[in-house]
Amino acid sequence: MAVATLQILYWSSVAAIGFTFAGYPLLCYFLGRWLPRPARLLPDLRRPATSFVLVVHNEQNRVVERLRNLLDEQARAGDEILVICDGCTDETEARVQSLGSAQIQLHAVPRAGKASALNRGVALARGEIIVFCDARQTFAPGAVCSLLRHFSDPQTGAVSGNLEIVPSEAGAGRGVDLYWRLEKFVRRWEAAFDSTIGCTGAIYAIRRELFQFLPEDTLLDDVVIPMRISMKGYRVLFDPVAIAWEPQRLEPAKERKRKRRTLAGNYQILFRYPEWMFPWKSRLWLQLICHRYLRLVGAPLILLSVCSSSVLASSDPRYLGLLLVEALLFGLASLGLLFPKVSLRLVTVPAGFLFLQLMSIEALFYYARFTRNWKHGLGVTW
Repeated sequence: MAVATLQILYWSSVAAIGFTFAGYPLLCYFLGRWLPRPARLLPDLRRPATSFVLVVHNEQNRVVERLRNLLDEQARAGDEILVICDGCTDETEARVQSLGSAQIQLHAVPRAGKASALNRGVALARGEIIVFCDARQTFAPGAVCSLLRHFSDPQTGAVSGNLEIVPSEAGAGRGVDLYWRLEKFVRRWEAAFDSTIGCTGAIYAIRRELFQFLPEDTLLDDVVIPMRISMKGYRVLFDPVAIAWEPQRLEPAKERKRKRRTLAGNYQILFRYPEWMFPWKSRLWLQLICHRYLRLVGAPLILLSVCSSSVLASSDPRYLGLLLVEALLFGLASLGLLFPKVSLRLVTVPAGFLFLQLMSIEALFYYARFTRNWKHGLGVTW
């Protein structure tokens, strides 16, 4: 391959990485600043009837505290809390019943996965607004009220809350923290000029009438549900004040399973809903490509292009120098993964970045295996 061609490939790939992780967030920021579409928040004369949907599987150690948080701070008279026990085999059901609250409705269903349980919960719900929540997190005071005020605008179909995570102390976890801050920055400014791509599964609300039943093998319900709503012409907003507190740090050892599933869900969406990327089908096609597929799926391939082109062009001393810089960054990233107690940002940021790229590759194989197992009825996971 001619050196000139390799150089073009190299700098094109570098530019693609730069746009993915810096250019697109800045584009969203400027669009949100220059072309804002603020929601029409009318005086709230009444709080719409709200149904909380909490899907759990063997959460006996957390479910009581979680429900008390909803009862004490969030649920109001007329609201209902639907607890869907998805094939629980521990004391979860008994502990839910021990609270003795008329607002809590317990529904035990055979193990079928989270998407199926969400379908069940929404089918039973009577509220005008559905608030989805998880067992692990807790809502800050006033979080749900902050979410609900956005629905005074008839164009608002869904609102994502803000997941706040305890900062990691060292290692690749600090790099993943940085990624999560970038993710929330992008969501905020996407919503400022139109809609964000996906919601925070730990805290978000939708209009019940806009919900479409999910395929039971859906991996990324908190992207599919809001994307379907946006495809109907509604907006999906982000509220930084509606906070859910996450007690666990984003440590790679704990984060691997969740991140692998999340990234596999992006592959599932890519193959299942390709029309979402067509400009003539979806107004959010550019956001979906840049937010989901360039950053979460395409980045490993682009990085491979950067590395391979610099290797092939290393006969030029300038590209040999760049290759050495890449090798140094890879070494620092590997150091952060191998020694998670290291807290130097020079190590933790590359380590977190490398961890996410490795997870994206692993997620592709996970998705292929998950799809095969689901078709053959070999198991349910969520």
